[in-house]
Amino acid sequence: MNLAATHLAAATSPGFLSPSGVEIAFLLVGLVTLGAAVVTVTTRQLVHAALWLVVALGGLAVEYLLLTAEFIAWVQVLIYVGSVVVLLLFGLMLTKAPIGRSPDADSGNRPVALAVALAAAVALVWVVVDAFRTTWIDLDGPAQGSTKVTGEMLFRHWVLPFEALSVLLLAALVGAIVLSRKNAKEARD
Repeated sequence: MNLAATHLAAATSPGFLSPSGVEIAFLLVGLVTLGAAVVTVTTRQLVHAALWLVVALGGLAVEYLLLTAEFIAWVQVLIYVGSVVVLLLFGLMLTKAPIGRSPDADSGNRPVALAVALAAAVALVWVVVDAFRTTWIDLDGPAQGSTKVTGEMLFRHWVLPFEALSVLLLAALVGAIVLSRKNAKEARD
């Protein structure tokens, strides 16, 4: 009886070749996010790179929304898009970075950087596939992306990294202020 019910459920559920609208949207947003990330690291204009970073991080927030992890999506928007990118843009403005093309932004190490990026990507895919090879998601339990489950995980296991991130943001802000003070002092002399 149980085997027949399993076969019936498998026959009526959509398979790999018949994706749902959410899966198609996830794939399309993922492609746009990947494209924005590639443009972020390949553009020679620093301000454009920061703005493409906003698109890439916003795309990740949309992916979290599609995965029904609303809390994580809003944290992504508030912390990364709202704080990190704004801090980066303030740093660019305060240090009077060039607005146009920056020939000194290219160090000529593109082949080495590409090799390191590919090695990191392969290692990341390997680790994720190995970690989740035998993991099953309990669909009858509480939603994993809900605020309650996320809050419990965050404040039980991830408090220290979360606080370290806030100290990192503070250090970046102080560094931008110090750099702007030195430039203002040099301009007066």
